[in-house]
Amino acid sequence: MRNSEQSIAEEGEPAMFPTKAAPEYTYDPVALGGTTTTEIDADLNVVNEYVSLAGTNNNCAGGITPWGTWLTCEETEDTIDDGFEQDHGFVFEVDPFDIENNKNPTPLEGLGRFAHEAVAVDPTTGILYLTEDASGPNGLLYRATPTNTTGAYGSLREGALLEALVATDGGSFVADLSEYSEIGTKLTTGWAAIVDPLAVEDSTRVQLNKATRSRKLEGAWWGNDAAYIACSYARNDDGSVGEHDGQVWKIDPAGSTMELVVQFGVNPDPASDNFDSPDNIAVAPWGGLILCSDGEGAQHLFTVSAEGEPEIFGRNARDESEFAGAAFSADGKTLFVSIQSPGTTFAITGPWMS
Repeated sequence: MRNSEQSIAEEGEPAMFPTKAAPEYTYDPVALGGTTTTEIDADLNVVNEYVSLAGTNNNCAGGITPWGTWLTCEETEDTIDDGFEQDHGFVFEVDPFDIENNKNPTPLEGLGRFAHEAVAVDPTTGILYLTEDASGPNGLLYRATPTNTTGAYGSLREGALLEALVATDGGSFVADLSEYSEIGTKLTTGWAAIVDPLAVEDSTRVQLNKATRSRKLEGAWWGNDAAYIACSYARNDDGSVGEHDGQVWKIDPAGSTMELVVQFGVNPDPASDNFDSPDNIAVAPWGGLILCSDGEGAQHLFTVSAEGEPEIFGRNARDESEFAGAAFSADGKTLFVSIQSPGTTFAITGPWMS
């Protein structure tokens, strides 16, 4: 499954790569985003490819469900007033196996309407963890507890309780995750309900008096019985308390804690082979992490071992376009990853070391 992060055609400018499908697979004919499903055999041959969702807006990241579907996230708060025929800022579920299920695209309203980035699903409880890439003020981390926990295609359409993170440190409220820089820091996680998940009056991120914020909440992935959440960077001039060029937090639902497991200091030379700007994230089959960078200058793929040691795995030597969408094949032998522009997907085969 691949997202197409496009919005709307500019007046007088032709759309370069519009995501188009038949009307029954299109949510909003004005919007140019969506998803493509590519079927690949065991020898990495493409055997089928088609647009599985069209008419969505700025599909950035998303996440897989335990029942084998893809949740694609609109990173926007655009509405009809912005020139669209539908309101946007939703999550949509796409079935990669049965295209008939993708007819009449339905926004998952229970997951809220905001600038969605990514989502990770706890396979035991069905609870979802959702990131928001927004500013003015900076975004929130959400969890959504589904009304229907049977775990099947379409079950999320029945709604959910949407809440935002309220973290504490020794009983004291944590306003901003950028405050922390020491690996191993643990915070206690609490959650507060969002009153208006559809943001009819106000954006979800301004509806609470107390909620824990972070600049550039990006990738989310479930693995090792936890949700891993990436924050790309933080600077004082964007409203952040501290400055860094990347964090990864590990959320442990069973313990009601979150732990800082990756921390990159401010990169003094973005053109160099330094660690910075983790965006999309995936948990490797052996328990480590794959991080796709999206910063200024050089763009990398990073690995982080199960012990927390980062290493540079690859670099985009062609241009400064970001890596995105890292995901392993079911057998763990192939890492698929894309470069955003011009939209190239690579298959990287092992053997991989555990």
